[in-house]
Amino acid sequence: MKLPLVIANWKLNGNKETFSLLLNFLKKNQEKIEKKCNLSISPSYVYLYKFKKIIKKHKYLTLSAQNVDIHLSGSFTGEVSALMLKDMSVKNVLIGHSERRINHYESQHLISKKFFLLKNCNLTPVLCIGETQEERKNNETIEICKKQIDFIFQSKDKNVFNDTVIAYEPIWSIGTGKSADPKEVQFILGSLRNYIRKKMLYSLNNFYLLYGGSINENNIDSFCKRKDIDGFLLGNACLNFDSFFKILEKISK
Repeated sequence: MKLPLVIANWKLNGNKETFSLLLNFLKKNQEKIEKKCNLSISPSYVYLYKFKKIIKKHKYLTLSAQNVDIHLSGSFTGEVSALMLKDMSVKNVLIGHSERRINHYESQHLISKKFFLLKNCNLTPVLCIGETQEERKNNETIEICKKQIDFIFQSKDKNVFNDTVIAYEPIWSIGTGKSADPKEVQFILGSLRNYIRKKMLYSLNNFYLLYGGSINENNIDSFCKRKDIDGFLLGNACLNFDSFFKILEKISK
């Protein structure tokens, strides 16, 4: 049975003390967590090193990066390459997050470049997709998500989504405290899974569909019950240790 995948995106938060406390928690609760879910920690670049040793000892735990550059080396001040991330034992890399699409004007074309660069470097892309509030009101959610996926399907490789994670995060729910309805999320993810399977002639392997958007300890149970939700991309829920730990405990039941 495929265990749920939980990616904890710390965004621009945390410090050495924060992540030392997190490491202690992971060590203390290792046996409980590893039997029930795969956990991937996504701190800021400068704190990746703190997790490098522990992930080599525990198979259930991996590292995720929050971004990557489209170049592998060169005169690109301030950027971090896929090869550098591999050197830090990173496994997954977030691309297409709405905060980068909006705040850094990242285009579908750029996101597609990052996707295939990560594939070529044997890193797992975590492709973030989602709709705005206006698009939701216009009942365009599934079509918008399909368009974001179709940019990747422009590749001639029909197996392009094998060894890939897609995280559905409605833009209107990120950090707002308003989560999507679990039944609606199930319908959306089920539709997207079928869409991708048909495009790939049903050969879909090591593929995860995650949900993210105002997940908390009070609503996590209703999302866990949905068959097409393979895990979660957590954001603000990571910042409160009590809430984060309770969410992991409920996922790990």
